[in-house]
Order: sequence, then structure tokens, then C-alpha cells
Amino acid sequence: MDGYPGTTDWKAVSHMAGDMAKGAGLSLIRRGKALILTDGTLELAADLTSSLHRLKRSNLKKELIVRAALGRKNTAAAHEGGTPPIAVDATAGLGEDSLLLSAAGYAVHLYEANPVIAMLLRDALERAADTEELSGTVSRMELHFGDSIRAMQNLPFHPEIILLDPMFPARQKSGLVKKKFQLLKLLESPCGDEEALLFSACAARPQKILVKRPAKGPHLAGRKPSYSVMGNTIRVDCIICDSRILS
Repeated sequence: MDGYPGTTDWKAVSHMAGDMAKGAGLSLIRRGKALILTDGTLELAADLTSSLHRLKRSNLKKELIVRAALGRKNTAAAHEGGTPPIAVDATAGLGEDSLLLSAAGYAVHLYEANPVIAMLLRDALERAADTEELSGTVSRMELHFGDSIRAMQNLPFHPEIILLDPMFPARQKSGLVKKKFQLLKLLESPCGDEEALLFSACAARPQKILVKRPAKGPHLAGRKPSYSVMGNTIRVDCIICDSRILS
């Protein structure tokens, strides 16, 4: 259960997810092809097909994460031999940002430490793989269950990009959070060790770390980025690693 490639026991994760959901007063149920998290009133299923319109070339290049990852390039350049560059999404959540990176040309390793969220995402990836428009994109996405802080210190590859999107601290205006995501907030708390998350990301020696933050939010672990790509409500801080972060 360490999140290293090839080690995830999904049957065990499923049992953990059921126990965690039950402990939070929630249930994981199967309706049709989709796995659904519910409290009996609100329901949540991960659905990557809802992002199809974002993957159109004219839209994709406008996405904040893609702009931050690629800079002025249109797509990620394949390595010698035709292999795509590697990205790591260390806080995968429901997978939307990983989908964008994969559509931009990256092979993406997704890490999710919460078993309920991991099972919802795995279900979404399996359904997306059966969708003609998404099958090629999700074929470049590999999900791992486990602690990315530990995993990033022992990766068997050097990623070009690492994406960090730790859960933001609770906002005072609850109306800013979609009701269905209230279910996730019963399961997952904001990142408690930002220093360890950033240190481990740098230990993996990527070319660049992308940190997704609220537009006016603080820097992750108080570390000023090399530069930022700004959106209306979200910004992406871009960190070029150096020895100061690892010291």
C-alpha cells in the first residue's frame, strides 16, 4: 500500500474505502456502471467524461495547468524513442488535472492516499477507458494508492513535472464549495505537512513543480515560487527546484 508502481492491491483498498465511508456516515454504492459516494441525499461520482470539452485543442491550451506545464510549447515533446515525458500528480483527487496533462502529451502517474477517493477515481478511469474519445488519453494515466510523500522519494524514474494540489483550508464562505464536494470534506482534511510534500517533490528531481493555489492564497509551505501563472480564481505557482529547498 505504499503507492509504488505495480504494488496497489485494489481489493484491499476497496475494503478500506468501505470502512472509511461507513465511519464517516457515508456509503459507496454501485448504480449502473458508476461507483457513487452518498450520504443518502447528496451523491458524488468521479466522471472524466464531463471534461471532454476541455480537451479540445483550442480549449486545452487555455487551461491554467497546461499553460504552466508547457510554457510556450503546444504539447509535451516526446523523448527519444517516442516515449512521452512523465508527470506525477501527487494529490490526484478526482483526476481532472491529470486528464488535462495527459491530453497535453504527458504520461501521468496519479497518487491518491485516501482510499475512498482512490476508488472513485479508479472507477472513473475504467469507465473513461471504454469511451472512444478518452481511451487514448487515459491509457497514459496510471493510478497508485498510497502516500505520495513517501513514494516521491523513491520513484524509479525522474518526472519532468510534479503537480501538487493539496486541499485548501476551509473557506469562511461555505457557498464557494459545491454541495456535492461537502462529502469529500467529511473524508479528507487540508494538507498537514506542506514542508514534507514540497521537499519530497523536489527530491524526485523534476524539471518543474506546479502548485495549484487560490489566486490570493498563501504559497505552499511559505516558499516563494520561481514564477506564477494567474487565473481569475486559481493560480499555479511554478517552482524550479534547487538545493535551497532540499537544505
